[in-house]
This record gives sequence, structure tokens and C-alpha cells, in this order.
Amino acid sequence: MSTPTRKRKKAAPKTFKAAYDILKTNAAQLQQQDEPDIDNLMTTVEESIAAYRICETRIKAVQQALDAAFAEEDKTEDTHS
Repeated sequence: MSTPTRKRKKAAPKTFKAAYDILKTNAAQLQQQDEPDIDNLMTTVEESIAAYRICETRIKAVQQALDAAFAEEDKTEDTHS
């Protein structure tokens, strides 16, 4: 009797690209399955949630930086009017 193969839990990604790649890979694997891989489903879901949170954090940081940059630009333009 063979034991189910379990994916080793990977370290959390450090960059947006790494996290995004995990999300793309996991989504593709789930879409290509004829039958769900129940043995590894929780690992895939947990890995995807961690990757999503990293992407979300990076996107929010960029949005805040852009908002701050545009707000500063607006202040500069107002003083030159």
C-alpha cells in the first residue's frame, strides 16, 4: 500500500513576482486536474493564501506610494499657480 505523496511546505515567497508565480502555478494545476488532489489540496490552498497576502501587501504599498507621490505633486502645482 502506497502512502499519499504530500508536497513539502515551501517557505513563504519574499517578492511579488515569486508570490504571483505561485498563484499562477497553483491555479493552473487546479484547472488541469481531472480529479481533485485531495491529499495536497490544503497545502495548495495554504500556499496560495500566503502568496495572495504577499501580493496584496505589495500592491497596497505601491498604491500608497503612488497616492503620496500624486498628493505631493498636487501640493507643488498648487503653490506655483
